[in-house]
Amino acid sequence: MPRPILATVHLDALRHNLQRARACAPDARVWAVVKANAYGHGIERVFEALRGADGFALLDLLEAERVRALGWRGPILLLEGVFEPRDLELCSRLDLWHTVHCTEQLDWLAAHKAHAPQRVFLKLNSGMNRLGFTPTAFRAAWARLNALPQVEEISLMTHFSDADGARGIAHQQAAFEAATADLCGERSLCNSAALLRHAQTPLQGQGVQTLAADWVREGIALYGGAPDHPQNTSAGWDLQPAMSLSSRLIGVQALQAGDTVGYGSAFTADRPMRVGVVACGYADGYPRHAPNGTPVLVAGVRTRVVGRVSMDMITVDLAPLDGAGVAVGIGTEVVLWGRAATGTVLPADEVAAAAGTISYELLCAVAQRVPFAVA
Repeated sequence: MPRPILATVHLDALRHNLQRARACAPDARVWAVVKANAYGHGIERVFEALRGADGFALLDLLEAERVRALGWRGPILLLEGVFEPRDLELCSRLDLWHTVHCTEQLDWLAAHKAHAPQRVFLKLNSGMNRLGFTPTAFRAAWARLNALPQVEEISLMTHFSDADGARGIAHQQAAFEAATADLCGERSLCNSAALLRHAQTPLQGQGVQTLAADWVREGIALYGGAPDHPQNTSAGWDLQPAMSLSSRLIGVQALQAGDTVGYGSAFTADRPMRVGVVACGYADGYPRHAPNGTPVLVAGVRTRVVGRVSMDMITVDLAPLDGAGVAVGIGTEVVLWGRAATGTVLPADEVAAAAGTISYELLCAVAQRVPFAVA
């Protein structure tokens, strides 16, 4: 039989999380962000569940081709725009909308012999200081785009750096409103954190519009992660995990007090106990730096990792199951994150936090050797 590790993509969770975006921003259209191969879930696997979105947002032209090949005829947005002039030919052929965030992209577009004008999203650097025109250069960039025959329509966008934290969005919102005052075009501001926390904040000078404006970009929340964990949890935001990484016990060891586990003897038993050996390791994408105490579900019961994560195996404490009288042995289900057969959920956010990272990284890092299923 194959090695007993499996990543399962839950279509019902994806649909639910998409509806949560609509509930937060009922008057806006929703981009389903499927960059990084749908945050590691697989574009082809998630597509049917996300057809209810108004558009797909991504980075890679090959990923855009894959979405078109699946039969999608609606909007596709390149969040970083094109990377060289010839990419504009593919934008024309695939009818892609694309971000313009620098003068070079403006120059390429001005020189492009388009068969039909293109839809662009002009990006403001409102304080993230990655991509986008500065507030002092933004209006000139808009005027130049607006004069180009290659451009059909200009939308206005920015990206928040602190929507998930204490600093908040007020400074960037003010910069956006000042730079875009009186400019026509649809707005797109909200990422997942802003969508959940700030979507109904009024946009000054835009009538009855809120921060959700015309388009929202649902990324990690679409896949069930809380963008502001640990301040808020996925359950608190009514999000469901779209991926479960599960395996099984392939061995059980009985330890005495003083016995150690794994490479470097990173765990020492302080009493007689049993540990289970799980078919999952860092070669499967599980974080090698996950410490003793990282949560895991065995037979739906919450327990912990003990010992160092190795290439193909981790070891887990079976004492909580033994204490509860839950029989376990070879073949018992282990859930590294996601939904157990019992219905118990272990959010990827919690595993990531224990390992000093974020759920985005865990989901994107599931290795190619791990088989996937769709449920």
